Amino acid sequence: MSSRTIVVSRTDLARLQSLLDSHFVAAISSDRTHLKELKSKLERATVVDPRDMLPDIVTMNSTFNLFDLDRNEADTFTLVYPDEACIAEGKLSILSPLGAGIFGLCVGDSLTLHVLNRETRKRVEKMSFQPERVGAFDL
Repeated sequence: MSSRTIVVSRTDLARLQSLLDSHFVAAISSDRTHLKELKSKLERATVVDPRDMLPDIVTMNSTFNLFDLDRNEADTFTLVYPDEACIAEGKLSILSPLGAGIFGLCVGDSLTLHVLNRETRKRVEKMSFQPERVGAFDL
């Protein structure tokens, strides 16, 4: 994951900090570096009111196209909290390596992940839904 500063809404920040401080995450995070990187990303983030969120940033409950630069294929995902995750439905958990890496990226941004001893490169292609953009501040 990148060490660049992201923009996060106050609502997402509070919910994600609560999730990352939960017993559930403590039980699963002993050797999951992507969760430590997500915590670090949130600590460095610029925090804004949800009404001031830029419309092309991946926030919680955003739906976006993710282009796999190695396979030359795109998939559509919605970034969700773990209790809603279902990869078969395109609901990507924020606690997954991909979800944690995508959070806070802008349309056009890329990232490289190391998963199962291999690299995969992805780019956020298009945002079809962002809660803040449509005034849904409590999703």
